[in-house]
Amino acid sequence: MREIEKRNFELRSAFSPCGDQPQAIEKLSQGIADGLRYQVLRGVTGSGKTFTVASVIAKANRPALVICHNKTLAAQLCNELREFFPNNRVEFFVSYYDYYMPESYMPNKDLYIEKEVDINDEIDMLRHSATCSLAERTDTIVVASVSCIYGLGAPEQYYKSALSLRPSQEFNREDMIKRLIELAYMRNDYEFARGVFRVRGDIIEVFPSSSMDKSIRIEFFGDIIERISQCNAVSGAKLAELNHVAIFPATHYTVSDKQEAIAQIRADLAIEVEELKQQGKLMEATRLVQRTNYDLEMLNELNTCSGIENYSRYFDGRKAGQPSYTLIDYFGDDFITIVDESHITLPQIRGMYNGDRARKENLVGYGFRMKSAYDNRPLTYDEFDKRIGQVIYMSATPNEYELSRADQLVEQIIRPTGLIDPPIEVVKTQGQIDHLIANIKKVVADKGRVLVTTLTKKMAESLSKYLGERGIAVKYMHSEIDTLERIQILSGLKNGDFDCLVGINLLREGLDLPQVELVAILDADKEGFLRSESALIQTIGRSARNVKGHVIMYADNITGSMRRAIDETNRRRAIQKDYNTKYGITPKTIVHNVENTISIRKVDINLTPIDIKLEIERVQAAMRLSAGQLDFERAIILREQLSKLQKRLEKKTK
Repeated sequence: MREIEKRNFELRSAFSPCGDQPQAIEKLSQGIADGLRYQVLRGVTGSGKTFTVASVIAKANRPALVICHNKTLAAQLCNELREFFPNNRVEFFVSYYDYYMPESYMPNKDLYIEKEVDINDEIDMLRHSATCSLAERTDTIVVASVSCIYGLGAPEQYYKSALSLRPSQEFNREDMIKRLIELAYMRNDYEFARGVFRVRGDIIEVFPSSSMDKSIRIEFFGDIIERISQCNAVSGAKLAELNHVAIFPATHYTVSDKQEAIAQIRADLAIEVEELKQQGKLMEATRLVQRTNYDLEMLNELNTCSGIENYSRYFDGRKAGQPSYTLIDYFGDDFITIVDESHITLPQIRGMYNGDRARKENLVGYGFRMKSAYDNRPLTYDEFDKRIGQVIYMSATPNEYELSRADQLVEQIIRPTGLIDPPIEVVKTQGQIDHLIANIKKVVADKGRVLVTTLTKKMAESLSKYLGERGIAVKYMHSEIDTLERIQILSGLKNGDFDCLVGINLLREGLDLPQVELVAILDADKEGFLRSESALIQTIGRSARNVKGHVIMYADNITGSMRRAIDETNRRRAIQKDYNTKYGITPKTIVHNVENTISIRKVDINLTPIDIKLEIERVQAAMRLSAGQLDFERAIILREQLSKLQKRLEKKTK
């Protein structure tokens, strides 16, 4: 087993727990200490749930896995936790694909679609950084998306393969070069990048996969390591001398005994080919032989191949049908799990396995992949649940599933700002648009913002057009609007470029808009996913960050979901009012400094090719910095600008 440095978490914050945070922290921490398996933190929007769980992690003093349902929210949460734990490791683990088209086969069209990916190098580095931190220190928090349940190489093999080096250690230079190649590092003496090493006389320089800007310089005197330094990977400047360094593999899919794995693959291939022939699938059998033999040749020569993950069980010693190793296995046995927005995250996790299995049945059945492809898969929900140990489900609206299994339910209803949940008004649908316009104009006159949620894309567009014709500065947003435009729209609403945003499902945007005074819900009595109790409570919460916040539901009937959402909101309002009265608290709107995260410098159209190349380098550097800081909004904008600059350069140089 690997030795992990034991370190304590140090929570840093300018604020002290207030409202009902102290009781939530105490109850949850005691629950962890008492060994409770499942706990639920039901906290209203803006009540400081992140600070609460950070405090619980610090008290438990154990590694923590925090799971979110999308990359954007994971990045926001990671940044918050890094502020709370500046001296500890807070890592980020999400899917490293900017674009991902999975390998698939459509029998009805006889169409094979090859896997197509666009890997984000920065995110790949962050994934390696996460697994390295879990190997090195106990004071590690990993904020992950649901990609944490997807297959990853075996952790013990990954850690066992690491190259541990110290000054004065005896190590033949040629042997080290061979070891680096076994760890999937590529030798390139001219282009130095992540996953690459270069050799200059008695010096070997390695650019670890877990770093974006720091390299390791190893200096030899004969067969003795004389010095190990950490350097700036670009300038080569020495940053520090090291007494020890562990160089982890450049890929999570490491091979302990390559020849044994290849022999087993060939043996199973022969069996599967014979099965296909007995079924009369001669073309499929031939296809499987050709594709697999090509992969094995690549594996033998390069230690990797396209789709190597489909052979992963041969590398990590699993039997057919056994679940893949995942990020969760890198934590060991003593960690806690926080599931953020559990009402969304858990259903996502529950649905991953079946979709993956259905796609691979065609690939295996038609000879594109061996059966081992089935074993490179996400965990089933039961497998996931068995691995996460003690867990805290965190949500403003936990589902019945979480509540029914909770050993303890902890509520956090009081906001540190004293803000109370918004009052709700139910208005008949007759004349609703005129009523809506009158209320929008009142809010706009007060310098506030408005969110209007509809049920269909067509209605969002029509209503937006109608409001615009009535003199209201309005935009609409739905799923077909691309990421770049969505970011610009949200930024425009924050900055006051327009006053009203119309959308279908504004919950998934992760909106945090203290400027919103009014949330209007059209067709509130149309029962369904977007008008369920949970969705209504979440939508109501969009106006809970402004002291003047209020909600209008347009409906002719009070549905069960509406009644439960209204009753729950009123229950919370009563508790919040009593607390404010008892302690003499005056509610205040949350004040945020509005920062234009997408303000990108305009480029002069008359730039020369040399100027454009310099601008490309500047934008690339800014994009990498933004991605490293998890500011993906800005990184996306910069990437768009980079693409335009590259096209301009092509035109100029033709």
